[in-house]
Parts: sequence; C-alpha cells; structure tokens
Amino acid sequence: MNIENAQVQMRKGILEFCILHIISRGEVYASDMLEELTAARIMVVEGTLYPLLTRLKNAGLLDYKWVESTSGPPRKYYLLTDIGRASLKGMNDTWQELSDSVNSIVSKTEQHKAATNGFTPVAPAGSDPNTPATEI
Repeated sequence: MNIENAQVQMRKGILEFCILHIISRGEVYASDMLEELTAARIMVVEGTLYPLLTRLKNAGLLDYKWVESTSGPPRKYYLLTDIGRASLKGMNDTWQELSDSVNSIVSKTEQHKAATNGFTPVAPAGSDPNTPATEI
C-alpha cells in the first residue's frame, strides 16, 4: 500500500467538508481558503480548489459575489446558500459519527498495544485463523 496515496485520498475525502466550513464563517476569497487549507496541512492547489468551488456552486451549495478592489481587478467572494448550510449540518453529523467510530477503533488498538507491549501474535503458517486453538 502506498501511504502517500492513502493520505491524499483521505484529504480529498474531507476537502469539500473543510471548504464549506471555511465559507460558513462568512464571505471568503479563494486565496484565503487556500491559505487556511495549506496552514491546516490539507495541501490543496488552485487547480484543485477552483473546480471544486465551481462544482459546489453548480450543486447550489454556495454562491459568490464580485467585490471591487482598489488594488486590482474585482474579487470573487464565496458564501454559503441555505442548501449549503443544510448540507454542512448533515456533513457535521456524519463527521461526528465517523470520527467517533474511527477514534473508538484506534483507541482499542492503542489499548491492545499497551497491554501486549506492542506484540501481536501471529498464527503459524498454514493454520486456519477461523479455527479455534486447541489446548495440548
């Protein structure tokens, strides 16, 4: 298993959720989103962010408005729609449930490691792991 690929896939899976959270705080400019995502080590590039923002807008989750800038061209600021806020609430519920489930599994693994000093017994070669052990 390629650990880097797994990490990228995990980050992609929560990117939309994180973007909606950032926008939920108020109108936000795309470069500010990039900055926050990078600081949070979600590592996203413009080539990933802009198509995702377009997809979220087309899905009705967010909208944008143009704001004139004194130092250059107008800027596009993103904001959540009512549908976006409802979707974010549902995602929050799912995240909490998923987070609790994953943390439960990880916690049990950590407890197991502590109880066995990190040792995990391995079944002898050729043995059936579904067959109960017999005492001698």
